[in-house]
Amino acid sequence: MIEVYTDAAASGDPGPSAAGIIIKKGQSLSEYTFYLGEKTNHEAEFLAVIKALEVCVDLFPGEIISVRSDAKIVVDTMEKNFTKNEQFRPMFEKILILQERFPYVFYKWIPEKNNKNADRLAREALQNYTKPR
Repeated sequence: MIEVYTDAAASGDPGPSAAGIIIKKGQSLSEYTFYLGEKTNHEAEFLAVIKALEVCVDLFPGEIISVRSDAKIVVDTMEKNFTKNEQFRPMFEKILILQERFPYVFYKWIPEKNNKNADRLAREALQNYTKPR
């Protein structure tokens, strides 16, 4: 089973945003960051999951994926397998399509204190992508 930790950071709502992702397979840890553009915080959290699943499609096809996030809105949406929010629908549908590439994907809400490394990556990425050059 692959453990995936995702978090997002946004400067403003909407504003520049970035994702931090930690992927753990056994004792191996990999870190990823992505600049997401001008997004709301909730959009950025959904996009962090999308980016994580895209990485897993490339690196871990056919594996069981456990996505852990401190974004309750994302975890609740994916556990219910439904959203009324039109803003989230395209991202929700993209996640559903990506999920089809794995035998099983499940989502677990974790407290922020248990997601510090993904949070650190997201914040560092946001600073790196938005600092003046």
